[in-house]
Amino acid sequence: MTQPVDFSLRLAQALLGTRADAILAADPDGIIRFWNPGAIRIFGFAEDQAIGRSLDIIIPEKLRARHWEGWKRVVQTSRSRYAADQMLSVPAMTSDGRRISVEFTLLILHDQDGGIVGIGAILRDVTARFNELRDLRTKVAGASAG
Repeated sequence: MTQPVDFSLRLAQALLGTRADAILAADPDGIIRFWNPGAIRIFGFAEDQAIGRSLDIIIPEKLRARHWEGWKRVVQTSRSRYAADQMLSVPAMTSDGRRISVEFTLLILHDQDGGIVGIGAILRDVTARFNELRDLRTKVAGASAG
């Protein structure tokens, strides 16, 4: 008789190992503790270049103060001001300094007593779509002005 397959475990392994989306997690101080193959593909940092470093490696410098303000609020309150069904859109940075657009979902990671042990995120590179929309808006605005 064969052992039953633990589908939850298989699913978790497949999701965490995906190259399609970046999945990362950071501790309450914002130090990266998990970095999947999708994060490598999207951001360009190898796992050993990201693990143990601040999230600042992917946050554009101009946005860091606002990011850390929100981060501290989530760590202190254990709640995000964004609903679980909302995708957030923000600029991000790659290892070679390119600016990209990402959409992401935030995941608050709790221990068995309800304390925060970290924050995770699932991110998708939407740069091409963002650029297409920007170009379309520019064309529409130009047509309206003419």
